[in-house]
Amino acid sequence: MLDILYQDDALIAVNKPAGLAVHRSKMVGNAEEFLIDVLREQVGGITYLAHRLDRATSGVLLVARSSEIAAALGEQFMGRDVHKQYLAVVRGWPEPETAEIDYPLPGSRETGPRREARTSYQRLATVEVPIALGRYPQQRYAFVLAEPRTGRFRQIRKHMAHIHHPIIGDCQHGRGDHNRLYKQYFSCHRMLLHAWRLSFAHPVTGTPMCIEAPLDTAYNALLQRFGWSLPD
Repeated sequence: MLDILYQDDALIAVNKPAGLAVHRSKMVGNAEEFLIDVLREQVGGITYLAHRLDRATSGVLLVARSSEIAAALGEQFMGRDVHKQYLAVVRGWPEPETAEIDYPLPGSRETGPRREARTSYQRLATVEVPIALGRYPQQRYAFVLAEPRTGRFRQIRKHMAHIHHPIIGDCQHGRGDHNRLYKQYFSCHRMLLHAWRLSFAHPVTGTPMCIEAPLDTAYNALLQRFGWSLPD
């Protein structure tokens, strides 16, 4: 059963679990279950994706009840009128504490043309854990609020890796040794990227909407362990 955050005749907002593919595609390979199919069974009727989240990412996902609403929401995403806030745990302590990463990225094909891509981030909290790894006796991690200003493929993941602060649990762009550390010592087997808040205009009424998705048990357990709290 999916956690529905908001629902009306026009749209549904779902808290997508980490590890659940949104829909069938070449990118997800041999997935047996897809969010869009589960949701159709749960709510009944036809549903249309308004945007996408990576399989490994959790958080707010908008789904339209008609193709017209999907197109209207799509225009907001394309026009950069949707404000997206993500929570991430990254390796190291990003400096400066607040900055914008401006680094062009390709699409889903790495050999494709690079296009403008900008992500703002804010370092919310840090921790140093007494676990030896490589040549360091202690490991540093940070809790980050990331706000993509553009919508490129795996943008936040690629941008954080570009500045040498990859997201924990990211198998494609992260660090395998740190990912294993989190599995071994913190029982965390997911990528620590969560689409936390989504702000947009309701496609029918124009009312300002802000949907917030709570963190799952594994993510919350880490915050408690490190003494971190959610931003306002």
